[in-house]
Amino acid sequence: MYRTWTRDRLNPPPEPEPRETDDHWGDLTAEPRGVDYLEVEHGLRLVPHGVRDSGAALLCLHGGGFVSGSVFTHRKLYGHLAKAIGVPALIAHQRHTPEQPFPAQQEDALAAYTWLVGQGFDRLVLAGDSAGGGLAVTATLAARARDLPAPAALLLISPWVDMAVSGDSFDTNAERDGFFYRDVVLELAAMYLAGRDPRDPAVNPLHADLTGLPPTFIQVGADETLLDESRMLEKRAREFGVEVRRDVFEEQQHTFQMAAGRAPEADDAIRRFADWVRPRLEL
Repeated sequence: MYRTWTRDRLNPPPEPEPRETDDHWGDLTAEPRGVDYLEVEHGLRLVPHGVRDSGAALLCLHGGGFVSGSVFTHRKLYGHLAKAIGVPALIAHQRHTPEQPFPAQQEDALAAYTWLVGQGFDRLVLAGDSAGGGLAVTATLAARARDLPAPAALLLISPWVDMAVSGDSFDTNAERDGFFYRDVVLELAAMYLAGRDPRDPAVNPLHADLTGLPPTFIQVGADETLLDESRMLEKRAREFGVEVRRDVFEEQQHTFQMAAGRAPEADDAIRRFADWVRPRLEL
């Protein structure tokens, strides 16, 4: 898939599919089954069969570099995660760049978070992949500033957190990563920032005060260019006393968890998330 993206970026097709209907990213993921989906005001609600009302829920922030992705491309991935944990979930709608740069996506995440709190969920976990992983961190910090209840935990898949794109792994993993080359990520960052300083703590957790960040589990592929970002985020969080676990999966690409239900490595990653977070939700 990433090789196809690279080819299409270098040699754009004459009539590319409109972004609004290009949902094929989700084809990577097997149908989790036993999960119901309902479109609601702030996104797509996921309810695994047999889930009891425990007051716990997931808020899922999808990846796509803020320029693509949707609740539909990531429906099955987060269906697998919600089913494994045994809680309902909400995948939040996100506006896209370049039409809507920061802070639109953060506002969307906070609106969904506030909606879940209003629905009576008192133990929330924020989960995010790639751009959604970084957004999970910055939205948590923004929620803190607004005196909203803190989430119980963060589950981060290949989080993109460094808008300055400074990690050494953009060089050391350049030949192993299938798509996320430094120039690609710089272009995505420019659309999101719209002139804002890439080291602004509001958009870059590596320069933020992470005091009070909840327990955080980071997963990252050893062959991806964002490998260093996960390491830097772990180091920064530990400096503020945050409990952090970081698992590096050998020979894996960016957001390899999208292959849930088809690849044992993806299923193992989902299982690790569930085993780690369930006790924190008193499940």
